[in-house]
Amino acid sequence: MKETIKKLKLRKAAIRTWLAQLHAEDRQIERAIKAIRALPVPVSVGVQPTKKYKMSAAGRRAIAASAKARWAKHNAANVAPAAPKKRKMSAATKAKLAAAQKARWAKIRAAQAKK
Repeated sequence: MKETIKKLKLRKAAIRTWLAQLHAEDRQIERAIKAIRALPVPVSVGVQPTKKYKMSAAGRRAIAASAKARWAKHNAANVAPAAPKKRKMSAATKAKLAAAQKARWAKIRAAQAKK
């Protein structure tokens, strides 16, 4: 029991020391803030703001034209080859395929009717 009380008292003393250090640091920070606020604010006299560069309409047109030319050159180099033409089925072939399909379905329906 005495050992526990002794440890707690030591811990209390350590915390008080730590608090005293924090208070001292707080006072230092407050003094630094006051010193900074006391400094004179620099005033810029006679300084003119920098001018922003404005591009003419002709300059913008020239840049746009050159960009379009670059893209046209880029797109011309990347043109995909034309797709081959699709083959068309003759009417006779279509009729043959339709007749074959009708025969298949007739066979399926006949098998289902037997069941």
